[in-house]
Amino acid sequence: MRISRIVPYILTLLILSGAIFAVSHSENPEASTPSSAVKIEDMRGVWVTYMTLDVENESDKETAFKTRIDDIISDIKQGGFNTLIVQVRPFSDAIYESNVYPWSHILTGTQGESPGYDPLKYICDSCHKSGIAVHAWVNPYRVKTANTPEILSDDNPYINDNSIGFELNGAVYLKPHSKEVQALIVNGIKELVDNYEIDGVQFDDYFYPEDCGDFDNEEYKEYKAASNDPLSLTDWRMEQVNTLIKAVYNAVHTKKDIIFGISPQGNLSNNKTLYADVERWCAEHGYIDYICPQIYFSLDNPALSFEDSLREWTALKKHKDLKLYIGLAGYKAGTQDADNGTWADNADILKTEIELLYEQKADGFMLYSYDSFHNKENEEEIQNVIRYLSSAPTQ
Repeated sequence: MRISRIVPYILTLLILSGAIFAVSHSENPEASTPSSAVKIEDMRGVWVTYMTLDVENESDKETAFKTRIDDIISDIKQGGFNTLIVQVRPFSDAIYESNVYPWSHILTGTQGESPGYDPLKYICDSCHKSGIAVHAWVNPYRVKTANTPEILSDDNPYINDNSIGFELNGAVYLKPHSKEVQALIVNGIKELVDNYEIDGVQFDDYFYPEDCGDFDNEEYKEYKAASNDPLSLTDWRMEQVNTLIKAVYNAVHTKKDIIFGISPQGNLSNNKTLYADVERWCAEHGYIDYICPQIYFSLDNPALSFEDSLREWTALKKHKDLKLYIGLAGYKAGTQDADNGTWADNADILKTEIELLYEQKADGFMLYSYDSFHNKENEEEIQNVIRYLSSAPTQ
């Protein structure tokens, strides 16, 4: 591991032990100091994926990226939405100037290659000029899928030290139980909150990969041997994630106007297979400020309906400051096959779901994803949502 990366790791290990907060400042002279947050009472968010932001095949990549951001902001503002949740770290990389992670390949076609400008600064500046809040969406553990990115850069943390990761079915993930990994992730969050005018940080629904096998078997054996009353493997793995979530929460809250949330799977029971302790995060202070389950189900989905899942989430014990947002499946709207074809029943499903979530006293919603604004199958439903938002009172 390079010397320049060692000091932040050591400092952040102290964060994880509760001793101090580490600060990993970017040396980017263009990085903006947080000074103005956009206050959102009624969340009307839209997720923007790394695929939407990918300009690697464009001839003028910077212009293409900025034009894309301008178009997105214009569309969501005109549509009555108020928050962008932008995927800023999809593969242990970054669409911002970082001392921890390499530049994302989506900006230039090559991971680690600088695009010559700061995309996240442009996003923050442009959104805030339009009164739009920005949440930095982070995938904490993923390094690569089987095919993406095709080549990892020399300064990718996993290439520097592959002991911090493991391979599964051609993909690579960081080890959740590794203190070095926890320090790496927290330092990346510190960069974001210290150097950018973001309004929130969000983790998505990827924690331990499903069916991850026994990659941590030796470490668990060592833990059991050293403990008088060891946790089960399931509980031990949950505690590894919990430790990270609490450290990230503390790092985010070094800036009083920035919030931290998680968007887990909509089927509550599925989260246990990923070792995501959502019940604890919701019930206890010190983990998250908001939860946004991805209830990507139609009203008549035979496996699990939107209303049934919504009731499960609204019934959870929650600490008094927790905000409950609901993730909605814009990408399924109007499609013929999703949820046994039940999204083709009518064009008011998303609008009805918004009405239902407000009836259940949720604090707003987030729509997945921006691409549904311009997909032919989704278009009618999205326009019905936009018409509804234009006439609906702020909750």
